[in-house]
Amino acid sequence: MYLNKVRICSSRLAAAPTHFVRSITVNSTAVEVEEGTAQLKSWREIPGPSSLPLLGSLQHFIPGGMFHNLNGIDFTHKLYQNYGPIVKVDGMIGMNMLIFLFDAESVSQILRSENWMPIRSGFPSLEYYRKYYKKSKDHEQKPTGLVTEHLQPWREFRSAVNPVMLQPKIIKLYTTAIDQVAQDMVARIRSLRDENNMLRGNFGVEMNLWALESIAVVALGTRLNCFDPTLSEDSPAKRLIQCVHDFFTIAEDLDFKPSIWKYITTPKFKKAMKLYEDHENLSKHFIQQAMEELKTNKGKSSNEKGVLEKLMDINEQFAYIMASDLLFGGVDTAANTMTATLYLLATHPEKQQKLREELLSKSEKKPYLKACIKESMRVMPVVSGNTRRTTKEYNILGYHIPKDMEIVFSHQEMSLMEQYYPRPKEYIPERWVADKDDPLYHGNAHPFAHSPFGFGVRMCIGRRIAELEVETFLARVVENFNVEWFGPPPKVVQTALNYVKGPFNFVFKDI
Repeated sequence: MYLNKVRICSSRLAAAPTHFVRSITVNSTAVEVEEGTAQLKSWREIPGPSSLPLLGSLQHFIPGGMFHNLNGIDFTHKLYQNYGPIVKVDGMIGMNMLIFLFDAESVSQILRSENWMPIRSGFPSLEYYRKYYKKSKDHEQKPTGLVTEHLQPWREFRSAVNPVMLQPKIIKLYTTAIDQVAQDMVARIRSLRDENNMLRGNFGVEMNLWALESIAVVALGTRLNCFDPTLSEDSPAKRLIQCVHDFFTIAEDLDFKPSIWKYITTPKFKKAMKLYEDHENLSKHFIQQAMEELKTNKGKSSNEKGVLEKLMDINEQFAYIMASDLLFGGVDTAANTMTATLYLLATHPEKQQKLREELLSKSEKKPYLKACIKESMRVMPVVSGNTRRTTKEYNILGYHIPKDMEIVFSHQEMSLMEQYYPRPKEYIPERWVADKDDPLYHGNAHPFAHSPFGFGVRMCIGRRIAELEVETFLARVVENFNVEWFGPPPKVVQTALNYVKGPFNFVFKDI
């Protein structure tokens, strides 16, 4: 689970006219030190676990090593406890060296400086599939999407889709359709309950069905009928859900653990290429259906056109890639966010009741609804952090960081630090709606300690869609059910994402 442990997963640099000023942190307090006063240390001196030639830090992750069998959350916590706010973990077989940051101001310094054409290392095996494995078959270089492009190709793609994907009035077109999906899922929950008001079957699968049906409304402009009671296990919808889940599992092994697939074609690499191809073909099945339907229903005004139609007007190839990536990235993320939020509200009934009162008031603005979700993403985030590959040199916490270094921003760990959030491990939605003079007021925290959707030009392209989906469904569930939980808390397992695992001891009682 090493680099999952990666994805988990000072003061601002300033330049004066006549001399250089740098920042370091001493006892968590930012101070400025002039370059002539103190010499920067080399990045090689950054504290971290020891390493061996060729093997790097591998010995710490095998039986007997200090990180053996640690899950991702415990791994990053141990890094911080043992080594402080900046930690170097030397590379292993097929993996780069990583620098972990647990200091929000240092994170801010890099993210703000890398905000023109930032490089974010994602899934190397998927990038290989899209750029090289497919090319050997297609004999043509094509754009591959926001997940796998970098620098100028990424910028051109992002600039083309931004006006559509981040336009609030376009996303609002889906409010009624997303709400209908939410109401249909509420009806499905009601029909699937047993005599104890618990769901028959797998709650995790049900959340994935809701998430796929919701994202398809936006990505494809149509319903996939995921709630059809006759839907078979080998149906395209269920196969797509399984593909997405399998993708994050196999990417964990290939991209976030030591692996030799970059040098030798391993059986797992072959399996991954087949999986990525299956996902692409399943996505193509749904996208082509949607595109054909749109072509036969022309005549809408510009204001009536949805995401897929507007993207097709810009570039049909971009439209296909963007729809495919939404179906890839919008299922497990939304499903796990929803599961975590329901669990936290079920175990904090007073918060759930407060939310229900806001919803039943029928007020147009719902600040507490948004607060409950924000606090859930802080306490139980679906992604544990963010990364950047530096494109310039930095002075971070007294160390010289050169270009082409992989930096991991450990937002999940920072979100649970007392120095940023009072009572950090408690679920307190009120911190997001508190007055400025309240000690809990979220604005007192460093803005880069918690960053669930990323930052700047590389911010999550599907943010507005995800917020609409989760807010709508959560509202419908809490309006209709008193959600309870019994037994121990669920286990959170980190792969490329944080997965909330069963048994899911939810009870859904009618209001």
